Amino acid sequence: MKLFLGVDGGQSGTTALIGDETGRVLGEGEAGPCNHAAAGEGRAKLEAAVTGSVAVACAEAGLDAAAVRFEAACFGMSGGPDDKREILAQILNAAQLVVVTDAAIALTGATGGGPGIIVIAGTGSIALGRNTAGREARAGGWGYIFGDEGGAFDIGRQALRAALRMEEGWGPETSLGAMLREATGAASINEVLHLFYTPAWPRSRVARLAAEVDRAAANSDVVAQRILARASQELAVLAAAVRTQLWQAGDAVEVAYIGGVFQSPAVLERFRLLVEMEQGVRVISPRFGPAQGALLEAYRAAGVRVELR
Repeated sequence: MKLFLGVDGGQSGTTALIGDETGRVLGEGEAGPCNHAAAGEGRAKLEAAVTGSVAVACAEAGLDAAAVRFEAACFGMSGGPDDKREILAQILNAAQLVVVTDAAIALTGATGGGPGIIVIAGTGSIALGRNTAGREARAGGWGYIFGDEGGAFDIGRQALRAALRMEEGWGPETSLGAMLREATGAASINEVLHLFYTPAWPRSRVARLAAEVDRAAANSDVVAQRILARASQELAVLAAAVRTQLWQAGDAVEVAYIGGVFQSPAVLERFRLLVEMEQGVRVISPRFGPAQGALLEAYRAAGVRVELR
């Protein structure tokens, strides 16, 4: 039996899927994050996450993890693939090894391997598309200093800026200051500002405050509503930028979405409205998740056409 492996290696965790040559998923395993590999500790975490998740998937599939050999394996890695390929080749027995970005496997999963666009809005943001000719294009994904507009960290950052402006007398009234003080235990918004510069509040933790901004917007806070409306617009712009690179005006294009920001009904509704203003463009829910996308890419690398089941 020929075996195939797909792995979604992200900032929050690692998911491995093993499939046979018919597209049947035999086993699934999860482990810790594996997005950094530059330092010695990062490499150890990467190896532990990959071997751990694959071992769990093998156990579920009734396979011996020490003896299994994959026809093809695809890894979609947060933070990019360049510093991880050599490590993965040393710890995995695979005839073909494909290492790509997490955005690439999210796109393949969302479209089922077909053409389309994926807009990702988690801690950061990026859009990636692939047309019928197989050509790809991206927009965004520049990181928190220069980009990531519409991502959860950006929403938290905009909430803090709005609260600071109100406190200093040059911004409108908003409940976001009280929300931030309660969430952080700080006595003032200025103290919140300094907390966000400390290791105790990394970007991922600040990003979780986007859910609080969503609640404030639902409670009729106009400033919070404007922050979410802006996020929706930024994400729609990313989708439009990819579409214009790969398709002609009026072409039929499916745009999928993924990431915690889209759990906000307000963001998703406005994003859908803005994206579908363009003739022929339709917003869809992802068909599969990123791990399934990685498995589909493994099949593609081996020239095997299947439908996952």
